[in-house]
Amino acid sequence: MANQNLHQAKRAKNDEFYTQYVDIQREVETYLEYDPNVFRDKVVYCNCDDPFESNFFRYFVLNFNRLGLKKLITTSYKPSPIANTQLPLFGDDETLPKIPGRPKITANRFIVTEVKDMNNDGELNLKDIAEQLKANQNNEWAPLEGDGDFRSPECIELLKQADIVVTNPPFSLFREYIKQLVDFDKKFLIIGNMNAITYKEIFPLIKANKMWLGVTMDGRNKWFQVPDDYPIRENVANSKIENGKKFLFVKGCLWFTNLDHGRRHQPLPLMTMEENRKFNKKVQSNPYCYQKYDNYDAIEVPYVEAIPSDYEGVMGVPISFLHKYCPEQFEIVGWSRHNEYNMDGGYWLGGKNDATINGKEVYRRILIKHKQK
Repeated sequence: MANQNLHQAKRAKNDEFYTQYVDIQREVETYLEYDPNVFRDKVVYCNCDDPFESNFFRYFVLNFNRLGLKKLITTSYKPSPIANTQLPLFGDDETLPKIPGRPKITANRFIVTEVKDMNNDGELNLKDIAEQLKANQNNEWAPLEGDGDFRSPECIELLKQADIVVTNPPFSLFREYIKQLVDFDKKFLIIGNMNAITYKEIFPLIKANKMWLGVTMDGRNKWFQVPDDYPIRENVANSKIENGKKFLFVKGCLWFTNLDHGRRHQPLPLMTMEENRKFNKKVQSNPYCYQKYDNYDAIEVPYVEAIPSDYEGVMGVPISFLHKYCPEQFEIVGWSRHNEYNMDGGYWLGGKNDATINGKEVYRRILIKHKQK
């Protein structure tokens, strides 16, 4: 049902799934634990975020000084009907009155280079930011010439200034979005759907260790806020309305990044094949575990915890392996689907079938092997 919601969003060209503040906070903090200076003196660009509604803007502007940012740039994709009346992202803070002279409906950009206590009350909060933006004091709040599409010339010019891009891009444009980041050689931390792992534009980047998964989302269902005009049904398991705001329970969401974090360098604790057969009940109950594929020289390992420590050949493991992938421990050599693409220098399954055991197709598998010590 949740996937159906995503398909509906794509058909309607409505990809506005607003990430919750706490989800952004949890993920960013994991990179700070690994490298406290990861954002210091950096320009962060949130280029798929209405500054009036985005929790990405809210997080980075409130933590601007703590992170040591040089600049924060935020641009919206679609015109904001509330641009002149209020800043609802300011939470419980007072909303701003309409500012004379600003267009009624427009895509906007915020460029923040300084955050300070404007009213000298000893507390930095969003009211201070609002006052700075309203006065354009060392910061800029201005309408964009176009609609704020990340592919537009003015947004590309802003992208060129950025060191790190952090946002929740439209899922339906994920391939194109990633390509732009790679073409401009940008660091990034973005949200995408688990299915993106299988895209021919994405998997080679993961295989080449140029992109990996983040930390705090593991593909399980996650609540996202949606626009007020998004059609949802109340009292249905995958949707809800709280405090007048609409939410959807979306399946298969992940953080994708090329920022380093500590978890990806933690090797998996493994048992030998014999130990797994003796002590792992899942292995004991699965007749396909450790069998060789009919059409490829690799063995089937249906559970990440069943990866044998002493097998030197190629193994087919679940996609969930990527949450535990340590590049110092394993090498990704390919993908089990023959009919999607041939990776230059990698393995793929030829012939008319996908990976099979005794003629039966298995689930999609990542093909890996232990790195030689």
